[in-house]
Amino acid sequence: MDKKRCDFCLGASAHASQKALLYHDTRWCKPEHRDQELFAMLVLEGMQAGVSWDLILNKEANFRAAFDDFDPQIVAKYDSCKVEQLMQNKGVIRNRNKIAAAISNAQAFLKVQEEFGSFDKFIWSFTNGNTIDHHLSDIRDMPAKDALSEEVSRQLKKRGFKFVGSTIVYSYLQGIGIINDHWEHCDFR
Repeated sequence: MDKKRCDFCLGASAHASQKALLYHDTRWCKPEHRDQELFAMLVLEGMQAGVSWDLILNKEANFRAAFDDFDPQIVAKYDSCKVEQLMQNKGVIRNRNKIAAAISNAQAFLKVQEEFGSFDKFIWSFTNGNTIDHHLSDIRDMPAKDALSEEVSRQLKKRGFKFVGSTIVYSYLQGIGIINDHWEHCDFR
């Protein structure tokens, strides 16, 4: 028997890509605690601004290769030569501001790790380590942002992060499982 999924993950044509289904089924709204993956998702969510998440998923392997598997220690040291190399890489989003944000975010990420012991401790502290489950039954019930994403956005910006507006942060919090917005009928809750 077919598994039930959140209707929106199937897309307008009701035919989702295998990558989108795999992301929905195994990663979206699932608690993530590995710092390097928390950084990866922060960069990917920033790169997604203005483009579709499907495009990001289709380029994710390219992003991981181009950005040294999102190791913040390495990304924080990128120089102008590396930026130019990324600007020539057709496998990633070639937006100078987004690339610069990934670098400055890596630097800010390392400072948060130093202050809190891990980025995981910092980001999950906003909910005392708990997942917020909205028990949604309709796409109209899913906000683009909320008070939590606004507070996290404010705190990230205060610490020097870029491309972390409250809408991007809301999506990020879903992506790392702090917010669970799988629909009630979804078998992948």
